[in-house]
Amino acid sequence: MSTFLASGLTDVLSDAVDLQVQVDAIGLGAIFALMAVGIGLVFGVLRLVNFAYGQLIMAGAFALAFASDRGWPVGVGIALCFAVVIVLSLAMERVVFRPLRSQSPAVMLIATFAVAFLLQSIALLWFGPLGKTVTSLADLNRPVTIGDVDIRKIAIVAIVSAAVSLGLLVLLLNRTSLGLHMRAAAMDFQTARLVGVRANRVSAAAVLIAGVLAAIVAVLLTVQFPTVTPTFALRETIIVLAGVVVGGMTRLLSATLGGFAIGYVSGLLGGALPTAQSQYLPTFVFGLVILVLLFRPGGLFLRGRAAVERV
Repeated sequence: MSTFLASGLTDVLSDAVDLQVQVDAIGLGAIFALMAVGIGLVFGVLRLVNFAYGQLIMAGAFALAFASDRGWPVGVGIALCFAVVIVLSLAMERVVFRPLRSQSPAVMLIATFAVAFLLQSIALLWFGPLGKTVTSLADLNRPVTIGDVDIRKIAIVAIVSAAVSLGLLVLLLNRTSLGLHMRAAAMDFQTARLVGVRANRVSAAAVLIAGVLAAIVAVLLTVQFPTVTPTFALRETIIVLAGVVVGGMTRLLSATLGGFAIGYVSGLLGGALPTAQSQYLPTFVFGLVILVLLFRPGGLFLRGRAAVERV
């Protein structure tokens, strides 16, 4: 028995260090990092955990499916995806977040739950429980041969997209007046308003940026999971939220690292575990989350005074 277990463990470790598995794991980590940035940015500015974030991604994926069904060019489908997600994000901010901004975090949290289930119900009524299939982006899921390894194009695209998006966001936050106002609002919203920061402008900007990132994630996830249903991206959102908590919600960098880490671990375990045992992947992932929180309840990537900062 011990020999059998040792042999199985050796096979899993061998698969985990495989280059293709590593690249796929980094690609998934990059997608989860983008989701974590969107969630962490809204939390930093509004002190709001947006549970409807996954439904924004779902709406973007259905927009891609709608365009694919009609045979529209890929560029038109992606543009429609961005338009739908951005419009929904701004509508959510204007109709729900802004009026409730002065309410308690619990009230705003319940409101995001209500928005999430509303969007999911609309998708269910409109597209049905079986959803739609996106075929126009299938080419991105094909492998590219590098040496002796076949690496999927989407993994490369995800890594590049995440690097570019995060780089542009860093420049925005550090080099522009809007970014300065957002960082000031994240540290102390009320004081920032007293010194001239326009609350509505900052709130809308944070939600808009998060929406753009959600649209990017919608495209990347739809390539990997072309069947879009009303529960699309729900599982990934829950995992990313766990990653954000593990990394540390009170800072954008730590939240991003947490999202990447949990995505990388999920991809690594998903590629290393035998197919028959892949159903236990969430158990392993959330087991690791519990262990981390037991020893680092404030966040894995927060140290010292950073734990009291917001962004």
